Amino acid sequence: MDEPELIEWEDFARVELRVGRVLSAEVFAEARKPAYVLQVDFGPELGTRKSSAQLTALYAPEDLVGRLVVAVVNFPPKQIGPLRSQCLVTGFPDAQGRVVLCQPEREVPLGARLH
Repeated sequence: MDEPELIEWEDFARVELRVGRVLSAEVFAEARKPAYVLQVDFGPELGTRKSSAQLTALYAPEDLVGRLVVAVVNFPPKQIGPLRSQCLVTGFPDAQGRVVLCQPEREVPLGARLH
C-alpha cells in the first residue's frame, strides 16, 4: 500500500467542507451515469446549492430528502450536461463500489464547517 502524500495544514484549511440538508432529490435523466440532482441548504450564509450525486445504488430520492450531508462548497461550479453543479456531496465507496454518504452522526447547524 502506498503512503498518502503529505500535505500542510494550510492545504486542508483551504477545503471548505460544510454540512447541509437535502431539500430535494430528483433523478438526473441526462447524466451519463445514474445520478440525482440534489438541492442542498447550507444555511443563510451559503444558501441553497445544486449537486449531481451518484447515489442511486443505495438511496431512493425520498431517502435523501431531509438528510444532513457533508459537501465541498468552494470548488468552482462544474457543468455536468445541462446541470451546473455548485458543490460536491461527499461519500465513501462500500465493498461493491456503491457510494455511502458522509454524514454527521448528530444534528449540527447548517453551514457548519468540518475541522
